[in-house]
Amino acid sequence: MSTAPRARLNLAPAAIEILPQAGGAKLLRSPVPLGPYPNSLGVHLRHWAAVAPERTFLAERAGASDWHRVSYAEALTAARSIGQALIDRGLSPERPVMILSENSLDHALLQLGCLYSGVPVAPLSPAYSLVSQDHVKLKFLYELVRPGLVYAADGPRFAAALSALDLAGVELVVSSGEPEGFPSTLFSSLAATVPTPAVDAAFGAVGPDSIAKILFTSGSTDMPKGVINTHRMLCASQQSIAQIWPFLEDKPPVLLDWLPWNHTFGGNKSFNMVLRNGGTLYIDAGKPMPGAIETTIHNLREVSPTISFNVPRGYDTLLPYLEQDPAVRDSFFRDLDMIFYAAAALPQNLWERLEKLAMQVRGEPVFMASGWGATETSPVITMVHYPIDRAGIIGLPMPGFEVKMVPNEGKLEMRVRGPNVTPGYYRRPDLTAKAFDAEGFYQIGDAGRFADPEDPAKGLVFDGRVTEDFKLTTGTWVQVGSLRIGALEAAAPLLQDAVITGHDRDHIGILAWPNLAECRKLAGLETADPEAVVHAPAVVEALRKALQARNAGQKGSSTRINRVLLLVEPPSLDANEITDKGYINQRATLENRAHLVERLYAQPPTADVIVL
Repeated sequence: MSTAPRARLNLAPAAIEILPQAGGAKLLRSPVPLGPYPNSLGVHLRHWAAVAPERTFLAERAGASDWHRVSYAEALTAARSIGQALIDRGLSPERPVMILSENSLDHALLQLGCLYSGVPVAPLSPAYSLVSQDHVKLKFLYELVRPGLVYAADGPRFAAALSALDLAGVELVVSSGEPEGFPSTLFSSLAATVPTPAVDAAFGAVGPDSIAKILFTSGSTDMPKGVINTHRMLCASQQSIAQIWPFLEDKPPVLLDWLPWNHTFGGNKSFNMVLRNGGTLYIDAGKPMPGAIETTIHNLREVSPTISFNVPRGYDTLLPYLEQDPAVRDSFFRDLDMIFYAAAALPQNLWERLEKLAMQVRGEPVFMASGWGATETSPVITMVHYPIDRAGIIGLPMPGFEVKMVPNEGKLEMRVRGPNVTPGYYRRPDLTAKAFDAEGFYQIGDAGRFADPEDPAKGLVFDGRVTEDFKLTTGTWVQVGSLRIGALEAAAPLLQDAVITGHDRDHIGILAWPNLAECRKLAGLETADPEAVVHAPAVVEALRKALQARNAGQKGSSTRINRVLLLVEPPSLDANEITDKGYINQRATLENRAHLVERLYAQPPTADVIVL
């Protein structure tokens, strides 16, 4: 364990401009102008291939103890060869590349080939192919994109999904295993293509408005929307990040990262940050769930990241290992400059546990931060770049990006504008027209407030989705986001996640997924099935006492929880209840589980309802 003093992390100071607007709105922006950025992401690849050709750019497990590494020079060589292969096939913005499979070296190199040659790439959630039973979303997105080439790493593994698609006239590329009944091309043949001057001419033609990616929203209320990601968006975003976090340019970042590249957090924040700043990305095949987190732990024994990007559920799953294993804890914190969370709010108890562990290893806290954005903002508009002492703060507008706060139903709706914001939705002009207000601000649907109204430079706090909040029969508004976080903090560590009920009711309830590992430990039922665990008297009584204690400090019906129903059936991807990052969709869950909401409010209550 090292407790030696560390150099102060290089961060931009907190600063904000606030301009009054018509109708009580406010325009928030950074007083720092956005610096210059290149026309395309491929410029960064060429730069590092020249400046640090032998440095490892990407690495993937090649065995129990070995890593398959790709240097910046090797990545550029592969991108030019693959880009040439795509040009030879006549691929274009009208005939993009679609990727079905998970993060991998081949996946990364294919994306780089697309970015270099100006062929848009559409990475899909692998769950649409491998978890979904009906493949409805996969078929919808395939028909929307109309790709000229489809990539699936392991052919037989994706055979069922491929059977759901009409692949006539579309080339299938696999890294291994031709699926029965589907002629395919090996990825290695694309990478072996001899580049010609045509691929470098194609690179030169890629401009700020060229489509780099088509990333899909989670489809929480309808089918996923294809968000156009231009090179301008992606390059401007990384330039702005570098200006608020100058430490990225002081020391190339090292990431051990599982976040999926079909999402903007992993695909644009993590991947592009490494590319822009000449860092190294270790592809983590683990995930924050039982049976997969062990892979992450194995990797952490060998890789010490400088930045940790994760979602709150990821830290919740990781923390017990960090607390119990000194070797893993030391490796995780040894070189760490920053812990970053996004996609959902981080419960304060997780923040405090991470801080405690950092103190044990480093003798001082680690910089902890968050931000706010969406797929449409590639990915962030606001970020923390100054010391904060608690979870929930989403930072300040970044250089070049604007936030307009508009009064809406008692809240301040946040709308956004800047070079990092999408021009619209792929082949859906109808959705594009509805997404922007008259001044060109994207209407994201989130609300925010100042952490300290007397000192706006302390940053904004996420104040929930405008469309998620509801009224009780008393006419009182329920702030869903803050109530959910409060319930999870009060019940920590027994609850994993929850949705809030009470629309047009006279009191609040929650449908909650238990943290089965912690509940089993509490009840002494290490091998019991989930049904036995959630009904265990020790679990029920502990939850009742924890939430009653929280209720004691609440004054009104809009903040007190009256009933709880623990859920055994996990959230469903097919039913839009969860994304593959682990973000719970409040609206879809309540619609799909309406019968459970009725049970929660039944009179007299059934035996499985915890009454507070």
